[in-house]
Amino acid sequence: MNAPSTAGTVALVGCGRLGSASLEGWLKTGAVAAHDLIILSPSDKPAAEAARAQGARVNPPVAVLSEARTLVLAVKPAKWREALSPLVEALNPEAVIVSVMAGVAAADIGALSGRPVARVMPTTAVAQGRGVAALWSDDPAARETARGLFEAMAEVVDLTDEAHIDVATATAGSAPAFIYAFVQALAQAGEAEGLSADAATRLARGALRSAGAGVGTGEALEALIARIASPGGTTRAGLDAMAASGDLDRAASAAVRAAVQRARSF
Repeated sequence: MNAPSTAGTVALVGCGRLGSASLEGWLKTGAVAAHDLIILSPSDKPAAEAARAQGARVNPPVAVLSEARTLVLAVKPAKWREALSPLVEALNPEAVIVSVMAGVAAADIGALSGRPVARVMPTTAVAQGRGVAALWSDDPAARETARGLFEAMAEVVDLTDEAHIDVATATAGSAPAFIYAFVQALAQAGEAEGLSADAATRLARGALRSAGAGVGTGEALEALIARIASPGGTTRAGLDAMAASGDLDRAASAAVRAAVQRARSF
């Protein structure tokens, strides 16, 4: 088990997909102990209830927030002011804000809260302790607090420019769904070539697991491709077909561009 984070008592505001994934990851890895968690959620969430059973405080009086040295803001971007404003007076003067929201500038959060801010964009695989998280802050202490929260359950990638958070959201945060969609398309293509729907789906999912195992070795992507795609073989034929059509590059570019534009529209 990993050593606990240095973030002290952590208040989690919002327990949607990213909030719940982060919560599950903290408890799974031991990065944050349940008794060090304060969870504020307007509706019942399974992850919050599981944490409550282990000793977390769920929706306690707002005054309890004075104990928290870190507040993780995980609400919908359109709701962040509504969620944070009533909490500011109760916050510990030394508290750090860690935002996992897309499209909300650190300066805006800092102006409202009067606290240093770090922005993190994790993937939901942090719930299994196998995520990746982009990190940016112009405050060194806030950056290290955020790193401590996520490094036990994610590969933390430092960014040098806050604007890159939106690109990271598309490249990593949204990308698992893009990859699943491609795997689904592969399964459908296999079915079109004669496989049963069940066989095509199981084979495509298995291929995704195999690809993940390869990535886990740390080898360069080009080397992983070359290991499978021998000259003149079936894999090389498929790769050449995708390269010739340009469809793969166009689809990836369009998906990332659209996700970045959406993040910047919040």
